[in-house]
Amino acid sequence: MPIGIIGSLVVCTILYVLFAHVLTGIVNFRELDNAAPVAVAIDRTGLQWLKTAIKLAIIAGYTSVILVMLLGQSRVFYSMSRDGLLPALFSDIHPRWRTPWRSNLLFMVFVALFGAFAPIQIVGEMTSIGTLFAFVLVCAGIMLMRRTHPELPRPFRTPLVPLVPVLGILANLFLMAGLGWENWARLIIWMAIGLAIYFSYSRFHSKLAVGPEVIGSKIGRK
Repeated sequence: MPIGIIGSLVVCTILYVLFAHVLTGIVNFRELDNAAPVAVAIDRTGLQWLKTAIKLAIIAGYTSVILVMLLGQSRVFYSMSRDGLLPALFSDIHPRWRTPWRSNLLFMVFVALFGAFAPIQIVGEMTSIGTLFAFVLVCAGIMLMRRTHPELPRPFRTPLVPLVPVLGILANLFLMAGLGWENWARLIIWMAIGLAIYFSYSRFHSKLAVGPEVIGSKIGRK
């Protein structure tokens, strides 16, 4: 499992580097600083059949990624809702299909409206800085979990801890630094809104906030 994951990341990295090399060979790299860099480069080739094929492939790729991410997000909110950290709406299961259907519908409407009316350049930058920040949290979480829960089973163990997580944090922060203060401001404001909603609800509804004395009293009553 670890070899397969790391090997696939190595292959993807090489392919991305080669793809970027081809794009910058077609156009100057300064012209690729926009929401659709691949389309800009492909349009310069003058090959109509290639332009159409590449753009259809891009749309198909985006569609599959968005679908998987939305399905994954609804499952994350489902688990949080079951623990009382989010409203019960997100853990409402369809009686026939056994999926969190209300959550899926809510995400569909929100993402569709946001993608339709928000400037595509801003949406792309927000997605980039949000993803990079999530990677920073994951790297920090690896070090934290190794210290606080060393006994947990780990099918995949990150090698060379804390070196690898620290390098991951530094690399992602370096990329985030190049996105400008406007994106940092949007990230902070967006995260503050999310944290306010999360803590204001979970503080009074969390099923995980049960202290040892409460557990002991429940066992004693039994």
